[in-house]
Amino acid sequence: MKLYHEVRGCSLAVDIVARELQIPLELEWVNMTTKRLKDGTDYFQVNSKGTVPTLEMADGQYLSEGAVIMQYLADQSPGSSLLAPPGTLERYRTLEWMSFIGADLHKGGFMPLFKAATPPEYGSIARQYLNGRLGWLNTQLSDRNYLMGSIFTIADAHCYTIAMWTRAHAIDTAPWPHLEAYLTRTGSRSSVKAAEQAAREQGERESAERMHNTH
Repeated sequence: MKLYHEVRGCSLAVDIVARELQIPLELEWVNMTTKRLKDGTDYFQVNSKGTVPTLEMADGQYLSEGAVIMQYLADQSPGSSLLAPPGTLERYRTLEWMSFIGADLHKGGFMPLFKAATPPEYGSIARQYLNGRLGWLNTQLSDRNYLMGSIFTIADAHCYTIAMWTRAHAIDTAPWPHLEAYLTRTGSRSSVKAAEQAAREQGERESAERMHNTH
């Protein structure tokens, strides 16, 4: 299977989940500025929304939306602790976290900060809202190692990826020590290290190409 991925995107969470499950994915890096693939292909031909991640499955079908792709991958490994079986409350608790992360942290919190068109006054509102959500998350992590307790799940891959955007926006996490400990703990996992290294190396390649093209 192939993962259409972006260096600084939420698609990192999918790569983390695949590595946790030891599901090999071919990484196809997308230039999100031009919406082009390395060979010049228009990415809209793959995903008409123009968003990442997209998973190309063995039969040629495409699956989009990171939260759904992560569920799909986990279900390819029945018995994995990354997502409880259908019908169990634990599964829906994990999906409850996935919904919170996608709506409150990603779209409602960080996304306005990424958009150049966001007016400064709304950026301040988004930061205030985000601080409240991160503060609540910090409280939830006061008595557990991961979102579901002691077990790492797809929700943690998702949460780590989004919460690490605090670094990109110079948001000080010192007021939230439980969140900081969680990010350190999650970041020490081999799957996370490997996924971040792959993104880092691709970022370096892209930077080198930009420098070459400007000379």
